[in-house]
Amino acid sequence: MDSISLKVIADTNQWLAIYPELALGLLALGLLVLELILPRSAHRLIPRIAIWLQVLLLVYLVLLDRDKFFAGPEITFDGLLLHSPMGQIMRVFFILCSILVCYLGQVALERQSMPRIEFFHIVLVVSAAMMLLAQSNHFVMLFVALETVTVGFFILVSYFRHNPLTLEAGLKYLILGALSSAILLFGIVLLYGVGGSPDLPGSSTTSMNFDSLRVFLEANSGNVLAIVGAVLVIAGIAFKVGLVPFQIWIPDVYQGAPTPTTAFLAVGSKGAGIALLIILLHRVFVPLQSVLVPMLGAMAAATILFGNLAALTQRNTKRLMGLSGVSHAGFLLLGIIAAISIPWARGAVVFYLFSYLFATFAVFAVMTHLAGPDDTDQELDHYLDLAKEQPFLGTVLAIGLGSLAGIPPLAGFIGKALIFVAVFQAGMYGLLAVAILGVIISIYYYFGWIKAAYFDTWQLPDQDQPDVPAAKIAITPYARLAMLGLTAATVILGFFQGSFGNWLLTTW
Repeated sequence: MDSISLKVIADTNQWLAIYPELALGLLALGLLVLELILPRSAHRLIPRIAIWLQVLLLVYLVLLDRDKFFAGPEITFDGLLLHSPMGQIMRVFFILCSILVCYLGQVALERQSMPRIEFFHIVLVVSAAMMLLAQSNHFVMLFVALETVTVGFFILVSYFRHNPLTLEAGLKYLILGALSSAILLFGIVLLYGVGGSPDLPGSSTTSMNFDSLRVFLEANSGNVLAIVGAVLVIAGIAFKVGLVPFQIWIPDVYQGAPTPTTAFLAVGSKGAGIALLIILLHRVFVPLQSVLVPMLGAMAAATILFGNLAALTQRNTKRLMGLSGVSHAGFLLLGIIAAISIPWARGAVVFYLFSYLFATFAVFAVMTHLAGPDDTDQELDHYLDLAKEQPFLGTVLAIGLGSLAGIPPLAGFIGKALIFVAVFQAGMYGLLAVAILGVIISIYYYFGWIKAAYFDTWQLPDQDQPDVPAAKIAITPYARLAMLGLTAATVILGFFQGSFGNWLLTTW
């Protein structure tokens, strides 16, 4: 490669275009520096610094850099990244996730004799990688960013290493995560190999670029190796989202992981996977939609049914949230499929993600505050009389679970309604029936949890009573503010979507 070519590539490296990701990376390094230079008595301030600096970054993105929400697509770094309104809104999504995970981590780590600053450092690095992942335009960027996220989660899942269930969860996630990465990489290799074949029309040595690969697939949509490669790539992403049959890791990992990490997996990892599926299915694998859509439709139906049916018998709340999250992945996949013929459904998927974020973090905030020293032991029986003893936490829990169940007029209901309308307009009536059945089933276990918190449950006199843990720490004003913000967002987005909803449904 000559110097002129290198200069052309260097000219496309617009570092200011990725300032949010750079800011999170520098902040992550800064936390480690602060741990070294500050006295131990001041280490308690470091997580707060991380949270508030992220809040400032979020405010800047939303208020001062709002033009990028309406700007056209822009390719930078020699085709590695594609900046678009969707990429910008996903940046907001992941920064919100990072802020809330740091808040939950601050609460959870108070009860553990574990290193603290490293937890927040890894959360920031993973969040930055997720932001890059949602803007990837090249398989090299996709794989590097995805593996950064995966390796970060390997550490976060097993962070409370003194707990045997946590170590078991970390080992399972490590083995199955490595397997999914191998499947994804094998699919990429197949696509790269067949895309660079000089004997096929449209072949290119830059076939790992999404635009080049799409051109190749348009000319070779019936190529068996290309189809197998695309299926393997989708399978690798399906593991991260938790789609059937790649959901086997979720219950054990969700239970064993620290509660803040479980929340991060439930929302952040799922959001990153959904963003990737939108990119791949709507931009890259468009010529293969006739093969991929029936497969994804079957996966969506199986995911909704399995997640809801498996959650019915769960008593551990972390496993219950994991399996209910599987069903939500199915609903999101329905929206992605419908968006092939109904473009505004992509906005509906993003709205669903935000409604899911607010409700899920509200529930996990309550779980984090009520968890005892054994973070894996969180049963439904521990929530008996919660509304009587902790009315604020009971209200937050009820609103969060109600939104996840799709009860009007909460944001979760609007999210599901938008997805269902898009599925109906796309003519997928069978999948719509499965989705409605899934919602009906989910009401049973969501309201069973609410029932435990709000209503007295009769038990046999001689039955061993559960050791019900009270809240282990006081609910600080900052914690109340965070939970109040999550519940308010859930209620307000249910009543009034405003310009946010209109922008989502008309931008793409």
